Amino acid sequence: PYYLRFMERFPQIDVLAAAPLDDVLSHWSGLGYYARARNLHRAAQEVVEQFDGQLPATAELLTNLPGIGPSTAAAIVALTWNRRATILDGNVKRVLSRYHRVAGWSGESKVQQQLWRLADRQTPVTNCRSYTQAIMDLGATVCRRRNPDCHNCPLSADCGAWQHNEVALYPASRPRKERPHKSWRMLLISDPAGALLLRQRPPSGIWGGLWSPPEIEVAQTDIGSWSADQLGFTATPITELEPVEHKFTHFDLTLIPVVCQARQGVTGSIMDRPGQLWYNHATHQIGLPTAVSRVITRYSEYLSGVTGP
Repeated sequence: PYYLRFMERFPQIDVLAAAPLDDVLSHWSGLGYYARARNLHRAAQEVVEQFDGQLPATAELLTNLPGIGPSTAAAIVALTWNRRATILDGNVKRVLSRYHRVAGWSGESKVQQQLWRLADRQTPVTNCRSYTQAIMDLGATVCRRRNPDCHNCPLSADCGAWQHNEVALYPASRPRKERPHKSWRMLLISDPAGALLLRQRPPSGIWGGLWSPPEIEVAQTDIGSWSADQLGFTATPITELEPVEHKFTHFDLTLIPVVCQARQGVTGSIMDRPGQLWYNHATHQIGLPTAVSRVITRYSEYLSGVTGP
């Protein structure tokens, strides 16, 4: 449903290019890394500006667009124009690793280079569109990471891992590292009408370009002094809500919602500051990270319990 919602809103490159970034990020919610949405938006704008709205037809030109790497560019060329181009996404890596018994983690440079050579060797000169779609689908639906359906795989007769009863060994897992953990207090500062103060995050970094309440380190306990210094007014903490746990690719994050009250008369001064607003879900459609949406939902539940039915 998330993908269909995004495509219904931005059915063509020029529509996506003309849309405000906040609108794009809002519709991207639930579709994965927000950096991809920002890159997609910038790429659409460059296609409109540099190529008259027509997608470039070569991998070389495509890789110059934001967010498009060699494998994605090759997939576009092969699937759109049926031209020979070598892809190597995660599904293809898994198929090749098992079929050729490629030792080592695919993220290592040496293993990556070996897989690219094998991928290029396997890619046919003709019918490249069919081959490209087939090997991606094979990895996604048959040669799965967990519970591969080897008995129904059309390549099992020649698959090295299957023939040696070593399917579970390929591809090798990434070397394990202890996952870092971070904790933030997320300040839910409301105005007298109940709207929440949100700030737009920097373009790069966690949730780049999206909106979220101010956050502070857990060790920072003097919220009144911090808000006076950083926000220009004093916010008074009222209570803490149940933490929200969120997993990123490389670390885990705990968000501790802290319900706060802004002093009277600050709303106008905040509205005059760029990158800050008093958020009301009924009137604002902006890009919110999934974890922040969960925090705001928790806040709404808290308000319902305080005010009653």
